[in-house]
Amino acid sequence: MTIDELKLMLPTEHACRFYLEQTIWRDGRVCPHCGCLESWTLKGKTTRVGLYECSGCHGHFTVTTKTPMHGTKLPLWTWILAIYYMLGSSKGVSSVILARLIGVSQKTGWKLGQAIREMMDMSHETFPAVGGVVEIDEKYLGGKPRKEKGVTHKRGKGTDKQPILVMVERNGIVRAQTIDNDRFDSIAPVVERHVDRDSYLMTDQHHVYQRVGTQYAGHSYVNHGALEYARGEVHNNTAESFNAVLERAKQGVFHWLSKLHLQRYINEISFRWNHRQPVERKNGKIFFVQLPFLEQLWSLFAHTIWRQVRRSQNGGIKICSIYL
Repeated sequence: MTIDELKLMLPTEHACRFYLEQTIWRDGRVCPHCGCLESWTLKGKTTRVGLYECSGCHGHFTVTTKTPMHGTKLPLWTWILAIYYMLGSSKGVSSVILARLIGVSQKTGWKLGQAIREMMDMSHETFPAVGGVVEIDEKYLGGKPRKEKGVTHKRGKGTDKQPILVMVERNGIVRAQTIDNDRFDSIAPVVERHVDRDSYLMTDQHHVYQRVGTQYAGHSYVNHGALEYARGEVHNNTAESFNAVLERAKQGVFHWLSKLHLQRYINEISFRWNHRQPVERKNGKIFFVQLPFLEQLWSLFAHTIWRQVRRSQNGGIKICSIYL
């Protein structure tokens, strides 16, 4: 879908609001204050468009109340346009470029991007776990470039880079989460939360994975230390591919990612990875293409209620997530 086609579908602010109501409240209006399913429209000369009153708690709300778009002064079209650019990019869009494309300041573009990344969070327990053949690997992201002004910086373990645990179904979805370190106490709870117990694990030779693998249907590993990267169907190259996407986004777009906000950037990259569909070529090989924009938008808005992004006192942002 091109921007012109999207504008024809959503030509006015009323059309954008109606589309959000149909998408976010696909099973009927829900009060974001108490979860009640009964409400009525408020009308009047000074009443905001799209304002409703709950029959249970009598609180007032709109479709953006207690979502990352809560209290926004921007047109809804600006939000949808920002989402369009972020989903349409293979590696992401920096706040400087995003602000230029949608006509806002860099600070507004940065907050807008972080709010959209919060919508992309799929780590909550309401989302399905990965299963089948699951590849697991850790990735260390951040820090200075590998080579800089003749100096070669150390990579991976032993640095102050942020460790990330990646769990990906072979030819399927991914779950990725920041962890404190690569020890058992940090890795095991994350794997238990996101990986189905009937899964067959594929990892490298890290001793923690061997201990974790005893709790699952099976476990095989390759020894990267001995330069073994694949042994028949035993490999974790899919997880390595996702790690490469993380690295390309960091090096080519964002250049530097703080540990404070890193998880949201991972959410964005994971969301795009999870919204692809396989296409088989004539030679029998399979490659993946992004789902149509409207399908991704439908998925994005499915879990926005009770997730708020607010400005903090020092000019940053803070997340308020409450699930009823």
